[in-house]
Amino acid sequence: MISMHGQVMEKLLQGEFICTVSDEIAFGFLQQAEAADKIEAQLNQMNRTLVSANDGQVFYCGYQTLGDNERKHLSQQFKDIGGALLPLVEWLVLVQEAQGDKALLTAGKVIRLQELQLVIEDTPAFSEQLQKIARYSLFNSTSISSDGQLKQIFKRLLDLGYLLKPNKDKQIFIATGKVDYLFDVIRFIDENEKLALAEQSKVETEQGELL
Repeated sequence: MISMHGQVMEKLLQGEFICTVSDEIAFGFLQQAEAADKIEAQLNQMNRTLVSANDGQVFYCGYQTLGDNERKHLSQQFKDIGGALLPLVEWLVLVQEAQGDKALLTAGKVIRLQELQLVIEDTPAFSEQLQKIARYSLFNSTSISSDGQLKQIFKRLLDLGYLLKPNKDKQIFIATGKVDYLFDVIRFIDENEKLALAEQSKVETEQGELL
């Protein structure tokens, strides 16, 4: 039988995101300083490190140092995420607005599908936004009904690990820590784009001065 240490290592190396929603026991294990230190030491031997997001509410595995191979792998990851970023962000905004929630969706927040559907169907602007989101290749819904569109979207989000469905007989979903990771990626891209723009502006200014 695999120890808790082994189970957590396996999850991290498989790219899973560990939070109270996805795995409460493993999350509690990583919150123990001694256990986290041992995990970190073992990960370091493989050029990996234990990373947390949302003030320690989700753990995942990252690279310790970046070489050519690591950069290539990360570039592919960001490319994959980048392709899904727009539909995911639009979905997050739709849920936030439809639920009348000022705070962003984060790990542990509950989404009741039927309640969300009622609000969307009663608001033409939300219905139009849902149709747009459902047509993205990430969700690839061919349904013309809000019910079918929402079910396809939520199925994909379950498959991708952004949501969990604790009870298979109830249309109640819980956001996982992978949502918090998504916001970290958005912030990273935003900061790097600003940096790139600042560097470009500096170069253009210097070129102007030379002219």
